[in-house]
Parts: sequence; structure tokens; C-alpha cells
Amino acid sequence: MPCFSQPFWLPGLILVPVLYYLYLRTLEKKRYEALRFSRVSVLKSILGDTHNNRYPRTLFLLSLLALSLLFIGLADPQIPLEEVKEGANVVLVLDVSGSMAATDYQPNRLESAKYAAGILLRELDPDDYAGIVMFESGATSAAYLSPDRERVLRKLEAVSGRDGSTALGDGLALGIDMASSIPGRNGVVILLSDGVNNAGMINPSEAVSFAQSEGIRVYTVGIGSTEPIVSGYTWYGDPEYASLDEATLQEIATATGGKYFRSVDRRTLNDIYAGLTKEIVRETKETSIAVFFFAGACVVILLEIYCRYGRRRIIP
Repeated sequence: MPCFSQPFWLPGLILVPVLYYLYLRTLEKKRYEALRFSRVSVLKSILGDTHNNRYPRTLFLLSLLALSLLFIGLADPQIPLEEVKEGANVVLVLDVSGSMAATDYQPNRLESAKYAAGILLRELDPDDYAGIVMFESGATSAAYLSPDRERVLRKLEAVSGRDGSTALGDGLALGIDMASSIPGRNGVVILLSDGVNNAGMINPSEAVSFAQSEGIRVYTVGIGSTEPIVSGYTWYGDPEYASLDEATLQEIATATGGKYFRSVDRRTLNDIYAGLTKEIVRETKETSIAVFFFAGACVVILLEIYCRYGRRRIIP
């Protein structure tokens, strides 16, 4: 629905029917005065020919139309145009902990995640800003929020795995902070992890509260196979297993108004990332259309001037 940023001009439209009413009253008065004369020639000279009487009325209606358009234009009508959108701040939060070295994705989870993240970055809208946060025992920025898509992609390629634990809460909090760093734009965080939080200073529930206070949606992608996968070995040769904590990732997504996606293999992960761009909510921009009403008023005024004084004027 259209809205007006200066609605106090709209009451001026009341003048239009009032002026038209006064115009009709004036015509009736002229007819009444004419009836006081008995000679037909005098009557015709005052009232004029019925066909010719339509012309002054047409000119008057053109004036009222121009006045109406001017009042509407001054009220500054605005409509939300879906094709004109504010860009979104999209932050990828990547788990680079030791569990991402598991080889249930080829060549491993992290490289598969990076490949799929590249798909998402390339499919974002041109007005979107993108950034990357990576986390393991702590969290750090891999690429600051930027409209330079190629630069962010280069930073993504440089991300490498670590041997640390998983500070999921720290990584999520830093991603939320980055997504809200440029005001006036929707912030979106896309978290890819196995969801097992076992390190860091901030727990996932605190990060969720931060997201809610900043109005940031978090979409989570759980990466991991159904069965436990060996991700490495200890100094003593004991195997270390990578598991998937879906419950935590689902809670994060639900609490922030996002969505949880279950990734099973590399192909599924690619499909998830390709579809995430459709899930990102962007703000529609209120666009002023006052200029069209001002332009219309100018056209009507020019038309009236032409009708009055042009070569084919309708008033002699």
C-alpha cells in the first residue's frame, strides 16, 4: 500500500470539489441572469452555444486536475518497490577446528565447506556485503564486511584448518557483531559447524541473545555424517572422533528466526548453500514517486496553455 511522508498536504485536495462546486454555482447564476432577458440573441450572447460551453469547462477541469496532482506530489507518496532493495550484510562463520579435518567429505569437511561457501558468495545480490569469520579454540575475522566480492573470495581460499577445539559461541558472537556493524541493512549470519561447543568464552545461548538483541537471523548448516568419523589421533595414537550436535544448531536457528539445514555430503552442502540466498530476508525500500505527480501536473498545465493560446485553441 502506498504511504505519504508529508500527509499534511492531502487536506488541500478538499479545495478541488469546493472549487468545482463554486464553478457550477457560477454557471447556474449566469443562466438565471440570462433568463431575465427575453430576446434570444441576448440569451445566446450570454450563455453561448451549448457546444462551445463545453470548452471552458474542459479548461477548468484541467486546472483542477493539475492542482490535484500538485497536492498529491507535495504529500510525497511512496511505495515499497520489491525490485529496489537494500543490500544485506551476509557473514559466513566457518568452523576450522580439528573436527573439520574429517574425511567423510572429500577431500575433507573444511575444503567442502569452503567450496560451497564460494557458491553462496557468487550468488549474493550485487548490493550485498559479505564477510567471513572463522573459529576453533577462539574466533577471528578472515575477511571484513565488504562489497568487494572477489576480495572476500580470495580470503575464503586462504582459510585453513586448525587443530584446536570448537569455540562455537565465540565464532557466532563475532559473526553477529560483524553483521550488525553497518547499520540500516539486514544482517544475516550463516554458521557452518558440527555444532559441538567445547571451548571459548561465550556459550551459544549468550550468542543467541546477542543475535536477538541485534535483530540478526542465523542460518545454521550442520556438517557431518550419521556415524562418528575419525578426525585425527592423539599423541598416544588414540583416535579422535568428529560428531554432529544437531540439537544446538537447530536451537540457534529457531531462536533467531533462521533455519537449520542438515548437510549429509558435499553435493547436499552445495545445494544448501545455493538455496540459502533465497532464504535471506532483505528490506524493501520505500521509494518516492512524487516526481511523477509533479511531472503530470506540468503536462496538464502545458496542455491547458496550449488549449487556451495554441494554434488550435479552443477559446477564441
